[in-house]
Amino acid sequence: MTLSILLHETGEIKGFTGSHSILRRHIVRSPRLALAAAAVLAAEGAALVVFALIELVGLGAGDAASLPTALALIVLTLIGAGALLAFAIGSRVGHSWARSGGIVFQVLGVALALASLTIEPIAWAFTVGVGIPAVLCFILLIASTRAENRPPVD
Repeated sequence: MTLSILLHETGEIKGFTGSHSILRRHIVRSPRLALAAAAVLAAEGAALVVFALIELVGLGAGDAASLPTALALIVLTLIGAGALLAFAIGSRVGHSWARSGGIVFQVLGVALALASLTIEPIAWAFTVGVGIPAVLCFILLIASTRAENRPPVD
């Protein structure tokens, strides 16, 4: 019998009884919302990895005006991708630090999408491609947090 089924059926594990159990709160509550938020975060992280690889190929083709600047941007992009992937894993298992970091990234994504509207011509694919997932993930992270912190119904 798995831990989540045992918790769902009995509501307790040796030494962990009651509604305030950390194990119960993180395993039983809002798995769908947390999974959806983690999926969007992971997709954003994967997109950043792909973007960094495209930039790396462009760097190899000699498209960079400044090699140190191009390398720094690629490294920073990969750090951001790693952070998003860590936030995806952490938010799936219910860590608040992961949801907080994910929310910060989503706010930055919305700001970036709105800022892209000021550039002529407007790059609609970029604006929609960054803005919609950021808003969706923001909503999922907030909903997941609210659901996980709701008092249990007895």
